[in-house]
Amino acid sequence: MKIRRIAIDTHPENTAFLSRSGNGYSPEQFQALRKIEIGNGNVSILATLAIVDDACLLQPGEIGLGEQAFRRLGLAEGSEVSFRQAPVPHSLEHVRRKIDGDTLDDTEIREIINDIAAYRYSPMEIGAFLVGCASFMTTQETLALTSAMAGVGRRMRWGSDVVVDKHCIGGIPGNRTSMIVVPIIAAHGLTMPKTSSRAITSPSGTADTMEVLAAVDLAEEKLISVVEQHHAVLAWGGRVNLSPADDILITVERPLRIDTFDQMVASILSKKVAAGSTHLLIDIPVGPSAKVRSQREAIRLRKLFEHVAHKLGLVLEVIFTDGTQPVGRGVGPVLEARDVMAVLRNDEDAPEDLRERSLMLAGRVLEFDPGLKGGRGYARAMELLGSGKALAAMERLIDAQGRRKEVLEPAKFIHEVRATTRGTVTSIDCHLIARIARLAGAPMDKGAGIDLLRKVGEPVRRDEALYRIHAESETGLGYARDLALTSSGYAVTP
Repeated sequence: MKIRRIAIDTHPENTAFLSRSGNGYSPEQFQALRKIEIGNGNVSILATLAIVDDACLLQPGEIGLGEQAFRRLGLAEGSEVSFRQAPVPHSLEHVRRKIDGDTLDDTEIREIINDIAAYRYSPMEIGAFLVGCASFMTTQETLALTSAMAGVGRRMRWGSDVVVDKHCIGGIPGNRTSMIVVPIIAAHGLTMPKTSSRAITSPSGTADTMEVLAAVDLAEEKLISVVEQHHAVLAWGGRVNLSPADDILITVERPLRIDTFDQMVASILSKKVAAGSTHLLIDIPVGPSAKVRSQREAIRLRKLFEHVAHKLGLVLEVIFTDGTQPVGRGVGPVLEARDVMAVLRNDEDAPEDLRERSLMLAGRVLEFDPGLKGGRGYARAMELLGSGKALAAMERLIDAQGRRKEVLEPAKFIHEVRATTRGTVTSIDCHLIARIARLAGAPMDKGAGIDLLRKVGEPVRRDEALYRIHAESETGLGYARDLALTSSGYAVTP
């Protein structure tokens, strides 16, 4: 058959399309083909099969490929291919054993990850593997999972003994420190290839916020060029095939809300190893509505990070930070980008908590530099930020990645959530604030989100605005407003 490109986004799966009639197969035969292998003898992919009844979509003798499958197969439209039913992966037997409570060895875990990365698993089968792992994993299984994930796909090398990175485990709205840390580190001269994922359940990820200012969907050659010229990059990692099994696992983990410590460690460290990092700072916010809610949990997670990183040859430092409230004032891509640039410009009204947290993290990353005198990291970070060198480094990165021509503004539809009593703000629910911002449209609508007008410890009068919701549509504003009316996320103590 001949390939026909079908303009349908089937992320992350490969999907193939066949006409129900006109190809010499009966509908029953089609239905038996859960997955098919498509290729020309030199290259092949596995794809989920969808049946087409619209004669306008495919001609007789054609097989359609969705955008992902077409790109991954890598053949020109109109190329001749054949297909057959894909064999059931042998590694599914290991998954069944894991569900039964068995411990898997390194080889068995590697087989599972290789098959997942090759799209041999359906979402249901991936879900079964994740649920089996969520029930119980040994430390050795976590190490094996991390190694296997890092070993699949692209692995970058930068020709330097010190390649630094930082990662926050997330859960705190507005915590966009990476966009301040990276230009500080770049201005100092250390290599920091910061690849980030887009937000899945949060109102914005680093890639979403950076995209307000510059292109983040960079081809591999472009990403490498930016790092070589400017010591750093702030890009979306999905384009460069780093730990691709992790990207596939995440698409199933998030809807199921599976986020165990073992899978978190494997996800983060596999990405950093694949990106060529040698030295890594992990930020674990601890708070009542954060991902990690107690000091005891934080210590357990830190020890797991340290053990796996040591076995992988990574130099690692783990720090605990305040996770009791959002960071900065903006929640959502445009509002967070505004805060980031205010800090880099040294504006008087820049959010002080975002500035101080970023300086502290940048200082700890700078301490990885063997040429910097011990204890000088924070002072060096302050010097680079205060002198404007960090801002200049950020402007160079924006230009190198591709400056956005359109200036994005906060969304026009707004609603202010007001205090129902006079008193002091005593707590802010990070999880609820994130949900409200998501309902408003963030991060897909770049200008949507929340402007925080009061933080913990600040006084507030009755009927005074606590925060302002921004949305691109009245519908989005209505969804967010309805949730905020149910619970604002703020506790005000008289």
